[in-house]
This record gives sequence, structure tokens and C-alpha cells, in this order.
Amino acid sequence: MSGQVGKIVRIAGPVVVADGMTGAQMYELARVGEEKLVGEIIRIEGDKATVQVYEETSGLRPGDPVERTGKPLSVELGPGIIGQIYDGIQRPLTSAAELVGAFFTRGIAIPPLDRNKKWSFKPKVKAGDKVVEGDVLGEVPETPLLIHKILVPPGVNGKVKHVAKEGDYKVADEIAVIETAEGEVSLPMYQTWPVRKPRPYKRKLPPTTPLITGQRIIDTFFPMAKGGQGAIPGGFGTGKTVMLHTIAQWADTHVVVYVGCGERGNEMAEVLERFPKLKDPRSGRPLMERTVLIANTSNMPIAAREASIYTGITICEYFRDMGYDVALQADSTSRWAEALREISGRLEEMPGEEGYPAYLGSRLSEFYERAGRVEVLGSEPRIGSVSVVGAVSPPGGDFSEPVTQNTLRIIKVFWGLDKALAERRHFPAINWLTSYSLYWETLEEWFRKNVSEEWPELRAKAMELLQREEELQEIVRLVGPDALSDAQRAILEAARMIREDYLMQSAYHPIDSYCSPQKSYHMLRVIIKFYERMKAAVDRGIPIKDIINLPVIEEIARMKLATIDDAPKVCTEIEKHIDEAFERLYASARRVAVA
Repeated sequence: MSGQVGKIVRIAGPVVVADGMTGAQMYELARVGEEKLVGEIIRIEGDKATVQVYEETSGLRPGDPVERTGKPLSVELGPGIIGQIYDGIQRPLTSAAELVGAFFTRGIAIPPLDRNKKWSFKPKVKAGDKVVEGDVLGEVPETPLLIHKILVPPGVNGKVKHVAKEGDYKVADEIAVIETAEGEVSLPMYQTWPVRKPRPYKRKLPPTTPLITGQRIIDTFFPMAKGGQGAIPGGFGTGKTVMLHTIAQWADTHVVVYVGCGERGNEMAEVLERFPKLKDPRSGRPLMERTVLIANTSNMPIAAREASIYTGITICEYFRDMGYDVALQADSTSRWAEALREISGRLEEMPGEEGYPAYLGSRLSEFYERAGRVEVLGSEPRIGSVSVVGAVSPPGGDFSEPVTQNTLRIIKVFWGLDKALAERRHFPAINWLTSYSLYWETLEEWFRKNVSEEWPELRAKAMELLQREEELQEIVRLVGPDALSDAQRAILEAARMIREDYLMQSAYHPIDSYCSPQKSYHMLRVIIKFYERMKAAVDRGIPIKDIINLPVIEEIARMKLATIDDAPKVCTEIEKHIDEAFERLYASARRVAVA
């Protein structure tokens, strides 16, 4: 029962043990101490309950009260989420700063959604209509980029007895009354949902549409599907955070949820400073008009770090249920796993590999499996998706450590960042020889239809050149470059062009930071055409040194600076120049032969 009060008998960092908690339930919310700190019950033994406290526990002592609430840790879902900056348990940081200043006060309780702000509500049903869970009761234009759909909560089915007229309402105002078999249900504009419980849907659908990121190496070689699961492992300085920022900005989704989970304060400060200034590439509006930020830095209470990714994924599922495509960026799941390890240690559980709990893999699976493209609840068919990309920060860049290995068993896209590439200033520093995507076969047909029929063939040729380059570099390292034939040097030159002129991409360049699949196709087509002409010329006896000095190579390198609209025209012009350049080479060779 809620309201029952126990007493603290033991304190171990963020974990306290209270007795007198008969009837307590797992993952029930509790209020700890005189300041009513937020906590969650994570173990029950008889009438003793172990509570994970989401705030600093200094000052607590045995005998302090622990009050049960009877509710699980939940989030509020409704108008006002978009554009907000929350902490790991959905306390609005902006509102807290206005109330108590820059430093959070323990025990502060602020509603996640503004109870005083009014929203313009337009009903989509009328009295007497039959509705089922997931149906749209009305709409709220939350931002110029997003229409917020007010849904019938899961588990509610019946007939509309009353619905509010079009007008302005607060989130807690009653906007509908539903007559169900169990009685009347009054619905405000918001609903609550426990963070550890996935929101229901009708059925999961196969991933058939790519999540276009605008990053050539991803969209070409290692594409991710909408509703997919991906990971970006990499050591310090390899560009994980910048990659997540870039994907958040350019990915073709309706909503972005960015979870800063245990990252350094300066990195999270950069996110909080940069995101509000970013422009949405499709509308020119501020990106925050379709973004939710969850900030839980490394100096914040570690228990709230463990909850932050569940808060983020639940918000994602809520917008998915409206029929939107949502992207979750988790930076980083390694810091989240460290929180699990610390709490497990406080619970005196048997440690697994490197001290992580034995259930690390299952917890990671529970999180990533909440991604997916689904047919959502409701009488009218709607499809939404949640795509999850998690950064992994292996100590020393060691991909054999437990978090990386357990993540690789789950995800289907692996973008492995390479320290050596980052040191050479090659960004994105994704290693094309170790990374992979298991979505390519299901997405190939989409690329054929929407980009080009020859796209898969160009992709395969480019990857073959990169793999051949690695083999030839082994020979160069052993016996030197003079051992290579002109045909082999042609392969190295083509691979260099792919690496430097195609795969390298600046996240901050006004034109090159985003590249559509159509522009990528034209760029790759030109490079592969140049290689085919180069190979044919070498076979006809043209020296490779004459080919690699052709001015058209510089034109190919500058093609990345062409706008998306100009790319087809520029491609055609460069292909013409390639043909002309090789014809001049052949003519020159004939003149020499005659002489």
C-alpha cells in the first residue's frame, strides 16, 4: 500500500536498506529520508527492501523514514516534452534552474510537464464514438515541426462520453471521458508510463527503409534501418560524440531523443549549447523543436544514470505510438554499465567479468530490443519506429571488454571507430574493414528503387578496392612500393580516392556535413568510372605516373563541395573530362610510338 513508512537500517552509497516494508513491490518508487529523496526498490527480502536512491545520500542516517508510493518509476508523457532538457529521472533542468539556481537541491520535486502553460487542443473524436487504446483523441500543434497527438492510453477501450471543445487547455485539464466496461475514465492531456515496461504495440514489422544519416560511409557501406539497433564503439578522441551529434542533426526522423548518460560535464555542456542553435536541415527551424535532451553527467548521482536510458527510450516509444519515426542517441552505454556495476557491488552481488554484474548482457538486450519498426495501437493503421544508436567507450579502445562484446551480440550495425584513423584526421573515423551492417540485404531493394539500379554494384566495387588496398599495403610494408606493378598501383590510387575524396567528411562544413544518397551515388560513380578507365589505360601500356598526374583527379576531389542539386550536372561534366583526359593520354602515347 502507498503511504507505508519504513526505517533505514543500512546505507551504502546510493543504496539504502529499510525494514518495515511489508508488501513492497520490485521497482516501486520510494521517498527516502526527511528530504524525501527519490528512490526505487530493487531488492526485497522479507520485510526489508533495498532502495536505489537517485540523489546524493550524504546526511542520511539509520532510523530515517522511507515512504512507499505504490507506483513504479514513471515518466509523464504529453505536450511540453519537445524542446525540454531533463535529468535522468525526468526532472526539468531549466525549470529547476529558475527555481533553485544552477545547482540542484536534493529532494526537489518539479512536474516534468508545465502545469500552467496552455495548449491549443483540437478534438478528433466526438461524443458517442467508440475508441480503443491508441486512438487519437485530438491534436496539439506543440511546435511548428511537430503535431502532438493526444492518444487513448493503453488498456482503455470504450465509448466517448465527453470530449473537450476546440480551445486552450492545461495538460492536467480533463479533455475526454471514456465509458469503459470497468466504469468511466477521465483523461487529461498527459499520461504516465513506467520506464522499465515497454509500451505495447500491435506487431513488429521488418526493417525495409534505411535511416538516412547523410554520412557517406554509413549510408553507402553500413546502412541502418529505421527501427534498427546500432553501436559506435571507439576509444577516447575517436569522435563518438560528434558522430552522435551529426546523426541527431541529419537523420531523417521526426523526433530526436539525445541521452547524455554519464558523459563528462564539458561534453554535455557542448550539447546543451550547440543543439538549441542547430537548424533543422529540412525546415530551417531550430532543431530543438523536434528534440528532447536528457542530461546525466558523470558528476551526477550514479543511480540516476542507470535510469536515464529507460527514461529516454520510453519517451521515444510515446512518439512512436503517434506514428512518428524517432531516433535515440545514447552517449554512452559504457557509463550506464558502470552505474550497473557500482550498484551491483553495493548489493554485494557475485561479480562477473571485469566486475560487471552477470546480468549485464540481459539488461543491454532489454534496452536495445525496445527499438523497432511497429504497427502501433489504434483502430486506424499507423506505423512508427524507434531507432537506437548507442556509443560505447571501451577502456583503452579494447573492443574485447564485456560491454562492447555484449553489445555486439545484440545490435545489427557496428560502426567501429579507429584510433589510427582519428590520429590521421580521417573523420568519420569508422574502420571500413571491421565495421558491418546486417541490414544491407533487406535495404538493397530500397537503394535500387530510390537511388540507382547500379548502386549495389558500385558499393561492392568500392569495398573490393578498399579490401585489395589493405592486402597490397601488407606487401608495401614488407618489400616496399617498388615491388608493385602498375595495375596494383592503380588499385592503390583508386582506394586513396575513395578514402580521401569520398569517405572523409567534415561534420562542420556547411555543404559537406550532409550528403544525400543521390549525391553519394554520383560521387562514387565518378570515382569507379575513373578507376575503370585507369585500369584499361594501364592494360594498354600507359604508365601509372602519367595517370595519377591528370588534373581531372582534382576535379573529382572537389566534387564533395558541390551542392546536392548541382551534383548530377557536375558528375556529367567530370565524366566528360575523364573521357577527354584519357583520350589525350592515348593520343600522346600514339605520337610517341610513331616517333
